[in-house]
Amino acid sequence: MQCPTCQADSLRVIDSRDVEAEPAIRRRRECEKCGFRFTTYERVEAPHLLVIKKDGRREQFSREKLSRGVWRACEKRPISEAAIEAAVSAVEQDLRACGETEINVAAVGESAMVHLKKLDQVAYIRFASVYREFTDLDEFQAEVKKTLKNTLSPKRPNVKTEKLVTK
Repeated sequence: MQCPTCQADSLRVIDSRDVEAEPAIRRRRECEKCGFRFTTYERVEAPHLLVIKKDGRREQFSREKLSRGVWRACEKRPISEAAIEAAVSAVEQDLRACGETEINVAAVGESAMVHLKKLDQVAYIRFASVYREFTDLDEFQAEVKKTLKNTLSPKRPNVKTEKLVTK
């Protein structure tokens, strides 16, 4: 391993700890030459997954590509980096847990939406709008209404109905 800034090979590990959300080890490293500190993650190398795209092409699963999409959906939202990375890890674990080496792209998107919905509704809607390729405002509005309907608690009184009853 080399320092990302000066490419020196002399690094030392400052801190190591397990990552809670996945089977990985987080290591803080410091370059002995320039003093730059950075974080690395060590993960078990799992069998490669192939994603079957909509047009039938097969592409190797890319955690980085999934992570970029989830990060984009969570942009400017009050969501911690750890929560976003945990969601990406959960999606990857879901895909690996199915036991298949070839996975349809729909499974990747659906799993990401499930975890984003738990994390943040706005991020979920953003991801869904791209993933489901909404073509007009009606499709977008229908998804927002569906999300709102699923999140409203039945114990919560309807303000309009309550006003009618009290008058």
